[in-house]
This record gives sequence, structure tokens and C-alpha cells, in this order.
Amino acid sequence: MDWFKRKKETIQPSAKKEMPDGLWIKCDRCNEIIYKKELEKRYYVCPKCDNHFRIGSDIYINILYDKNTFQEFNQHIKSEDPLKFKDFKKYSDKYELTVKKTGLNDAVVTGMGKLEDRDVVSALMDFKFMGGSMGSVVGEKISKAIDKAIETKNPLIILSASGGARMHEGILSLMQLAKTSAKLALLAKEGIPYISLLTNPTTGGTTASYAMLGDLHIAEPNALIGFAGPRVIKQTIGQDLPDGFQRSEFLLEHGFIDVIVHRHQLKQRIAGFLEFFDHKNKV
Repeated sequence: MDWFKRKKETIQPSAKKEMPDGLWIKCDRCNEIIYKKELEKRYYVCPKCDNHFRIGSDIYINILYDKNTFQEFNQHIKSEDPLKFKDFKKYSDKYELTVKKTGLNDAVVTGMGKLEDRDVVSALMDFKFMGGSMGSVVGEKISKAIDKAIETKNPLIILSASGGARMHEGILSLMQLAKTSAKLALLAKEGIPYISLLTNPTTGGTTASYAMLGDLHIAEPNALIGFAGPRVIKQTIGQDLPDGFQRSEFLLEHGFIDVIVHRHQLKQRIAGFLEFFDHKNKV
């Protein structure tokens, strides 16, 4: 039986190579494994199925604004936990942990810069900060951005990415719906254009206020847009709901939004819309 014994080792196992974390990302729609660097070049749009990954306010700034022109304002405003709220942990502790983790002071970044050489004021929500929830700071910063647009006579863009109102701040959070809506009424009175950009997701109190008060409503492809969830709606109206009824494509078909724009074309298309708003017919 010695015939079957290996006399010497001729093949040496190679040392296992460690794969660095974060080099590859899996698309949650088509399951394609994508090299992260390639995905970054494509602004986080899947090359196979065109799925628009959720991205942060910093990437949207790079997409929308001319290079090195965006200047943030009111970045130091932070919540002081007015209700001293506590569930599994204190709201103040959760808030500070999120600030440390994200590098943001709240769920919206406001600023001004140039989009195709045109001055534009923006409020860009960021879902990674507590699900993009709208608390008193978000309402205040958006209100101040509207004030800046009125002061400078420049168009306003609000990018929504939100799960809704921040319940840690109770009624103070819900009051932001009325506050931002009233401010937008002043903007409309001045005849200054407001473009609402809806990304995945735009839900809850955000949808019930400034997100749906634009002069033009632009959505990214397949973005989830709605107020309540499907289960709540079904229980309320007692009817089955059509597939995809809260997605951009369904909402466009039924007149709830104006246009769907691919992320790679956002800057060019928005510049075109702003040029349209600038046009004055001669009397």
C-alpha cells in the first residue's frame, strides 16, 4: 500500500491573500459585484442595471456644482435636544455619535456656488445622518437657505433624501413642515425659481412639506417617494396597491412629478431648466 503514499511535497500551498475591505460593492438590484473605484467614477450608478446607489451630500455637491465653487453656510448649527428625549439611549448621545461618525452636524448641508457659471443656493439632505430625518435644525437651515435665495435673488435647489420628521424632537420637528412651507411662499412671491430634487428615499414629513412645493419636481430613476408606507395606506383605503406605486416612474406617469433625470445628466438638465426660468418674453 506504499504505492499511494506521497514521497515528497511537490505542490506548496500559496499564502492566502487578504482582500482589503471596501474594494468591491454588490449592487442590491442585480447582484453585480462592482469595483468601488469604477463605481465612484460613475457617481455610484451600476454599470449593469443602472441602479442609482444612495449617496451623500458631498457627492451631490461634486455632481451639481462647478469645481471648488460651493461655499457652505450655517454649518455649525446643532440640535440641543430640547425635549431631553430618551428611548434605548439618550437622543443627545445618539446625536453626538452620529456627528462623530458622519462628520456632519445635521441631516442637511446648505450653501451657495456656481452651477454652469450660474449662482445657485442649495440645501442638500443627507440620509446617512439619522436617516435624513427632519428636526428643528434641518428646518432652520433650510429656512435660512431660502432667506439667502431671496436676499441674493438666486434660484434655490432643495435635494431631499429623508425618512421623514425626527420624532426625537416631537412637535418641534412637525412644526418645521409649516415653517419651511411658509418660507417657500415668500420665495414664490419674489418670483425666484425653486427646483425640488427627489432622491431615494423621499418620505414622510419631507414629502408633506418642501419636497412637493417646487416650481419643478425632478426625481432620480426608481426613487422611493411617498408619505406613508404601503401597509399603512392599504389599511387606510382598504384596497390593494399597484406594484411600484411609490416609485419615480409610476409617479411621473400619474403627474405627481415633472421629470425623471439620470444622475449623470443632472447638472446639464438643471442648468437648462434654470435657463428656461431666466427667459423673459418681450412685451
